[in-house]
Amino acid sequence: MSLATHVEFISQIHPNPSTELVPVPTRGIDLDYLRRYVHALEDAGFDYTLIPYGSSGPDSFVLGSAVGQLSQTLRPIIALRPNTTFPLVAAQQLATLDQLTEGRAVVHLISGASNAEQARQGDYLPKDRRYARTEEFLRLLRRAWTEREPFSHEGDFYKFDDFGPGLPTYTGEPIPISIGGQSDAAFAVGGELADVFSFWGEPLDEIRAQIERVHGIADAAGRAHGPRIWVTFRPIIAATETLAWEKARRYVDQIRTTPRDGAPENVGAQRALDFAARQEVYDRALWTQTAAATGALGASTALVGTPETVAAAILDYIDLGASLVSIRGYDNLNDTIDYGRTVIPLVRQELAHRAATGQRGTLQDEHLGALAA
Repeated sequence: MSLATHVEFISQIHPNPSTELVPVPTRGIDLDYLRRYVHALEDAGFDYTLIPYGSSGPDSFVLGSAVGQLSQTLRPIIALRPNTTFPLVAAQQLATLDQLTEGRAVVHLISGASNAEQARQGDYLPKDRRYARTEEFLRLLRRAWTEREPFSHEGDFYKFDDFGPGLPTYTGEPIPISIGGQSDAAFAVGGELADVFSFWGEPLDEIRAQIERVHGIADAAGRAHGPRIWVTFRPIIAATETLAWEKARRYVDQIRTTPRDGAPENVGAQRALDFAARQEVYDRALWTQTAAATGALGASTALVGTPETVAAAILDYIDLGASLVSIRGYDNLNDTIDYGRTVIPLVRQELAHRAATGQRGTLQDEHLGALAA
C-alpha cells in the first residue's frame, strides 16, 4: 500500500442552531447563524460541506447556492434525490451553481433509504428499483453537461426529445458525482460510474473490504481509476481520554431523549445497528453507541478521544484509501471550531510530514503528541 499523503475534509451545513443534543423547535433558516457557520467551516479548514436534503427541510439547491456565495473556498455538495427533480433540470441547476461558484459544485445522489420519506414527495418506486433509476439519472446528468448536439432518450424511468445542448459547467467538464450505500445495487452503480463512493464510519476491517469491493467493480468496468473514498464520522473530543468518554456518554443520554422518525430500512443503517449490538468500541476509537441511540438514522458512528487519538484514528482510514473525510459533531458550531483548532491541523501536519520524508510518523505516540504540543 502506498503512503497516503493527501486528504480533504467535509462537513455538513446546518441552517439554524438546532442540534441533536438541544433540538430547537424550528425548521426555518437563521441567516445570521448560517453566515457564522459557513465562515467557521472556512476558518476551520474544511474543503467541502454537504447540503442535506429532506422533505421537510430547506431546498438543497437554494441553500447550496447561498453557501457558495457566503464562502470563497467551500465546495457545496448538493444532496439530490432522483425522485424529486427531472435529470435535465438537475443538470441545469447544478451547472448554474457550478458557474456561480466558479467550479466548486459537487452532487451526492441519494437513491432513498426510507419508503415513508420517499412517499412524502410522491415517490412509490420499490426500493430495489431505486438504484436503477439513479444509474439512468447519473448517465443523463453527464450527457447533459457534455453532449454538444441535441439528443433524445427513452429509458426505463425518463423520456424526452431533442434536448440540448445543455448549460455547460464552469470548466466544461462534468461535475463530480458521489454515491453511497451498502446494497449490492449501490456498489454496482457506484463502482462502475461514481466519482466518489461514500461510507459511514465502520470498523477498519469492514471498510477495507468495502473499498476493495468498490475498486474491484471499477476495475471490472475498465475504469483507469476507481471512485475516491469518502468516510463519515461524528468525533467527540476533549482534553483527556477520560473527559472525552464522559462527554460521549453524556451525549448519548441526551440523544436518547429525542424522538425518532421511524426505523431504518437501508442496509447501511442495519449494518451500523448490528455493529453496535456486537461491540461498543472498535479499533482505536470508533464508538457505536451513538448509532444505537439515534437508530442509525443517518451517519452517526463516533470517534472518541483526545484530538491526537481522533486524528490518529482518521489517519488509519486514510491509510486504507479514504481521501475524503467527513467530520461533524453533535454540538455543531462549537465542534466545527474545535476540529479546526485541533483535529484537522494534526491530520494535515502528519500528512505533510509523510510527503516531505516519505515515512509514516509514530502517529498515536510521540509524533502526534509533539504536533499537538
